Amino acid sequence: MVALMDTSAASIGAVTRGSGIAVPAVGVGQASRLTMSRAGGTPASPRQARTPVPLRAFTLVELLVVIAIIALLATLGTAAWQRSQRSARAIACMQNLRAIGAGLTRYVGEHDGIFPELALARTSKTDTVPTIDTELRTYVPDARVFACPDDSKHLAATSGTSYLWNNRLNGQRLAALSVSFLAMNPIEDPSRIMVMGDKEGFHPNIVNKLNVLYADGHASQELTFVDDAAQK
Repeated sequence: MVALMDTSAASIGAVTRGSGIAVPAVGVGQASRLTMSRAGGTPASPRQARTPVPLRAFTLVELLVVIAIIALLATLGTAAWQRSQRSARAIACMQNLRAIGAGLTRYVGEHDGIFPELALARTSKTDTVPTIDTELRTYVPDARVFACPDDSKHLAATSGTSYLWNNRLNGQRLAALSVSFLAMNPIEDPSRIMVMGDKEGFHPNIVNKLNVLYADGHASQELTFVDDAAQK
């Protein structure tokens, strides 16, 4: 085969010399590549022969890290959800107090501007004493407003309401309210006179843990029924 290729190369050279046409001599390697090119074949390139990359599995340490990150994100999400739920219940509690306050306004309007005489609270529904839930029930549209959504001790279920009444207002006229606590100076500003509020600190997510209804009708988380001199 080699002899034939050499003979072919020599014949090509002889033909070119006889014709006067300059054609470079073709070697054995070049002739083989030309032959493969005419046959439609392409020599394999080392760059084209790629070795498949094997898939690497997670190590135990990496798996534990991923699990820890997922657990941390789940904990943060749960804590944020719980805070939002507590805030929503505190807002619903203030709405309850506003609804009771609206009922109290109607009561006072029907009784010549005089506040009802109610007990501070009662321990059981069987106690026959006038309280918020017994005297103002006909003035509010829904009895459920007497229960704070955060009343985890179910005080409303046992005593009738989650809220206590400021019995220092008993029998007073709305136009001339005046309340004093212990040695404090009398408070006559309706926006600072507490009418009713949570029996206990139902709301751990707010500063004072309490919601309060004031004599001017607004409900707030702030305890503004403290005398200015006492605050100093």
